[in-house]
Parts: sequence; structure tokens; C-alpha cells
Amino acid sequence: MFDTKVALVLRDDLALWQKLNVTAFLTSGIVGGRNELIGAAYEDAAGNRYNPLLVQPVIVLSSDAVGLKKIYARALSRDVTMSLYIEDMFSTGHDAANRGTVKNYNPEDMPVVGIAVRDEKKLVDKITKGAKLQS
Repeated sequence: MFDTKVALVLRDDLALWQKLNVTAFLTSGIVGGRNELIGAAYEDAAGNRYNPLLVQPVIVLSSDAVGLKKIYARALSRDVTMSLYIEDMFSTGHDAANRGTVKNYNPEDMPVVGIAVRDEKKLVDKITKGAKLQS
């Protein structure tokens, strides 16, 4: 049905609250500014309206720190735009501070805890090779 795939890869040693937090932030990065990814608003039988949701399924994967660094490097080497979440962002309180923490690192030193990509299915599969379904 879709020729693209949305995949999130989270570091497997994160606490549950961290996994949920990172998932929310990474997904917002995939959706942000891409109107074609947002469907129509929902409405129930009583006429209550609900926010529109992402039109495409999202797969959530996990990997150890070494594997995640490889996945991150593959995405960079293929010029795939990604959402990024790093360790330092757990201790910041707002978007500007988050951007500032990322700016402090070169790619080879980036303390990645999660990434999200949306691209052609085969390319996403190659980038996320080695990651497992999040459980």
C-alpha cells in the first residue's frame, strides 16, 4: 500500500519512560512539516472530533548501542534525513536546548539513543538491518 516505510530504532537499554519519550519525539520529527503524512480528523458517532493521525504505519525497532551507531552511520552515508534523539536531551527542558546539545557533537561522537527515518522501503530496510522489533 505504501512505497515508503517509517522506522524508529531505539537503543535497547533505555528505561520504559525513555523509550516512550524518544518514540514521541522522533515521530513528531517524521511528521513535522509533511502535510501528506497527516490524515483527516477523526469523529465519533456523537460528533466529537479528534486530532488527525499519521496515515502510515510505524515500525519500532531496537538495537544495542553499537548496532544503533551503525544504523545511524548508514542513514548519514545515504543522505537520508532522520529524526535524532541523543542522551543529553533527557536532561534538557526545551527544544532550543535539545538543538544545542546536538550541535556539540560531531557525527562519530554523537551519543545516539534513537533515530527515525522515512524513505523508500528497501532503503529503510538496508539502513535498519540488524535491528529487532521492539518488545
